[in-house]
Amino acid sequence: MNPSLELSAALAAAEAAARVIRECYLKPLAVRAKADLSPVTEADVRAEESIRAVLAARCPGIAFEGEETGRHGSGAARWLVDPIDGTKAFVRGYPMFSTQIALLRGGRLVLGVSSAPLYGELAWAERGRGAWLNGRPLRVSDVATLEGAALSTGNLKSLAAGPKWPAFGRIVTRLNRIRGYGDFLHYHLLSNGKIDAVLESDVNILDIAALVPIVEEAGGTFTALDGSPVGLATTTVLATNRALHAPILAALA
Repeated sequence: MNPSLELSAALAAAEAAARVIRECYLKPLAVRAKADLSPVTEADVRAEESIRAVLAARCPGIAFEGEETGRHGSGAARWLVDPIDGTKAFVRGYPMFSTQIALLRGGRLVLGVSSAPLYGELAWAERGRGAWLNGRPLRVSDVATLEGAALSTGNLKSLAAGPKWPAFGRIVTRLNRIRGYGDFLHYHLLSNGKIDAVLESDVNILDIAALVPIVEEAGGTFTALDGSPVGLATTTVLATNRALHAPILAALA
């Protein structure tokens, strides 16, 4: 596959971030808390700056929004970037973190790069051109029943405190398997047909934007927990292999 200019730029930016991350991983770094109490380190900021430098040089007409440095520029197209999604894992020294780079154009997420350099996975997708993991095409599973399904969860705090928690509990009793792989990993597994659904609450669009085109180009469906399309204000996720989407939405209703 010959990537577009934008996808090539995103892949190069992810590799630039990976160099920073590898250099900083397992080294003593100062950790401070942001306003929402989530941690941030020098590696987060440096990785985001390296991403922005690559994207600005290769695609100068596209605006930028990053987790650490905010918005730069304006226009109909915008990069959405989380340089280290999973900073808590990074700080504690286990490799369940990733760099997330997405392109939003005309209100649609048109490409995504999900790079987990210490875990050894690089996934990407571009609309109409499929989804790929480490150079191999991705395809979701064909599991069609809850009784046969493996579901992974993450960030369930607000779900547990809300009215859908009892319905979620009933879903759990029907599943073949439930796990909590979290962050990038359960979306990679879903896109690769290894699990069949992902359910999350308490997310930020920068955490998931790149994963939307990856899951969808692999044949899956990606919405909020109420079934609405993913947008900049989305904070919950139901991502499935498509066949399970309607049954899970119905069970949650």
